[in-house]
Amino acid sequence: MSVLEMKVPSPGESISEVEIAQWLVSDGDYVEKDQAIAEVDSDKATLELPAEESGIITLKAGEGDVVKVGQVVCLIDTSAAKPAGSAPAKAVEVVAEKAAPAPVAEKAPNPDPVKETSSYASGTPSPAAAKIMAENKVSANQVKGTGKDGRITKQDVVNAMSAGFSTEDAKVWGGSREQKREKMSMLRRKIAERLVAVKSETAMLTTFNEVDMKPIMDLRAKYKDAFAKHHEVNLGFMSFFTKAVTEALNLYPAVNAQIDGNEMVFHDYADIGIAVSSPKGLMVPVVRNAEQMSLAEIEREIKRLAIKARDGKITPEDMTGGTFTITNGGVFGSMLSTPIINPPQSAILGMHNVVERPVAINGKVEIRPIMYVALSYDHRIIDGKESVSFLVKVKEMLENPERMLFGSKDPIQVLLGL
Repeated sequence: MSVLEMKVPSPGESISEVEIAQWLVSDGDYVEKDQAIAEVDSDKATLELPAEESGIITLKAGEGDVVKVGQVVCLIDTSAAKPAGSAPAKAVEVVAEKAAPAPVAEKAPNPDPVKETSSYASGTPSPAAAKIMAENKVSANQVKGTGKDGRITKQDVVNAMSAGFSTEDAKVWGGSREQKREKMSMLRRKIAERLVAVKSETAMLTTFNEVDMKPIMDLRAKYKDAFAKHHEVNLGFMSFFTKAVTEALNLYPAVNAQIDGNEMVFHDYADIGIAVSSPKGLMVPVVRNAEQMSLAEIEREIKRLAIKARDGKITPEDMTGGTFTITNGGVFGSMLSTPIINPPQSAILGMHNVVERPVAINGKVEIRPIMYVALSYDHRIIDGKESVSFLVKVKEMLENPERMLFGSKDPIQVLLGL
């Protein structure tokens, strides 16, 4: 008998323990090498634990247990033979596939065994899918399964949540006086600790402004099709905001700095954290060296990181080292908010929804698409003049997108050498 001890691998340099969020297999199951057997939560991300070898598994930790990195969480008997029942199942699939093209000569007297399997699994979520559904209060009738025999996969749930649900599927009150308790995940507990720490350890203030989005919206309407065809990625608001932020950070480096003890750390680069929503909650992956990227490169990187976060494949390395953060509450309908700083950063920009509002343009009242923006900053390192000037510079470049081609200068000034 040869037994492999599976230990918890290190998810990141600063992580010493993780929590078993969910076992994807049961005690005594036969697992294949590289098969996902568990989901583990760290204080930064949720990761899948793959089987190191094939064999019969024996679990040594329960769901919700906090285990140290390097601790044994399960045993795999690598000398165990694969159960005989698994091979015939594949044989049935092969026979069914080969028999499918043949013309039907007469009506079959008995039900098709493949159809029976399909009706049994149809609408049944996989363990990973069931976990996401429970966390987000999603019922099986709200998700269409695309897995084998109609089984609901993790991706099916994510896609359904991204598309939204109709009001007919909305949850109604049950009318009971029952209560339900759920243990906070390690990720949620860490988020809570960091948010409380920010409020108590920083001198956080917020300054506001408004942006006339008409120039950017007109530019997008004119070039979005050509942009998508040429770069194979859509042109969104976030790339414009990221580019405007990097130019403004160059002018006001304190907004891009951090406090380390009695020292201020200034960065000669802009690693921009982009807050994205995921089934696990809000994640902040980092677009590195955004100051050197074009709009298309920024859009591609944001899309890549957002997909990783949505699919639960984001890693701690993807979310560490940012120097400034942008969050967009407008996608959820927020009109105005005071975003909380993402430590150890010193500032965060909050975007909001775009609403048509009456504004004064050259002495006349016009209806324009307006977005309110908010900059929360640490007053210990950023003065009020710098914070207000930074946000005004972001506003100016968004309302004059051509300035992003020439840094913060007006194109005419560049032409005249001023």
